[in-house]
Amino acid sequence: MGVHRERSMEAVGFVELLAAPAAKRRWSDEAKGRMVAETLVPGVTVNEVARQHGVKANHLSSWRTLAREGKLVVPEVAGAEFAPLVAFAQTSEPPIVTGTIDLVIGPVTVRLDAATPAARAAELVIALRVCA
Repeated sequence: MGVHRERSMEAVGFVELLAAPAAKRRWSDEAKGRMVAETLVPGVTVNEVARQHGVKANHLSSWRTLAREGKLVVPEVAGAEFAPLVAFAQTSEPPIVTGTIDLVIGPVTVRLDAATPAARAAELVIALRVCA
C-alpha cells in the first residue's frame, strides 16, 4: 500500500551549488570598528552594513555591543551620531531625612531624629537593654 513516486531528470530542474569559504573569516579590530561606525549613521541599518561587507548581522550587532562597552575602538565617520554624554554633579552632602525613629525596649521608648547615625542608635539600644 506504499506510495510510489517516480522521479525523472526532467523533474529535478535547476540545481545551484554554493561553495562555502574554506576557513572562518577573521576581521581586524579596525575593520570591525569601521563597520560599527557605519551603523551609527542615521537611516543606515545593521542589516544593510552587514550585507555590504558580507558579514552576518548578529556578528555586527555583537561588535556594536563591544564598542558600547569600550572594548572596540570606533573611528569617526561622517554623519555618525553617538549617544550624547550626560553628566551630573554628585554632591557629597547626605540626603535630607525627615521623621523619627522610635526605640522601644520594654516600658521605655526613646524617640530619635531620623538623621541620628546608626552607630548612636545601636549604642542607645545596648544601654536600654542593660537598664531593662
